[in-house]
Amino acid sequence: MQSNPMNTIENLPASESSSHKNPCYDSDSTTATLGVFVEDISYTLPYAHFLYAERRPNPALEKEPDAPPEELRLHFVSAEVVIRGSGLRMLERAIQKYELKSVKAADRRLAASLTTHVASVTHTLTKENA
Repeated sequence: MQSNPMNTIENLPASESSSHKNPCYDSDSTTATLGVFVEDISYTLPYAHFLYAERRPNPALEKEPDAPPEELRLHFVSAEVVIRGSGLRMLERAIQKYELKSVKAADRRLAASLTTHVASVTHTLTKENA
């Protein structure tokens, strides 16, 4: 039986392929931490310190019509991560399962070709000396 080359993962559009083809995030069912990449700095946040997540429309849309449409806030014991982009429900589901391994922003030109696009990521410490 001959396989159809059109059904291989390499031939799927980026929006239909695995997260490994999406430059914005990576997932792994065995991860214990979330890697957050903000410009040239990386942070590793343990899921044991995860408190809750909040996904909502981006409040910046009122002032900037070209702003990313969604915002996902991840609250940890000593940090808050704010992710802005589109299709963030996928990241929210991965967080619920503790499977989101890493997240970082990708060029805006990729937004149209990705189901989940991260336009920006910010990291803020929420406690002194954390």
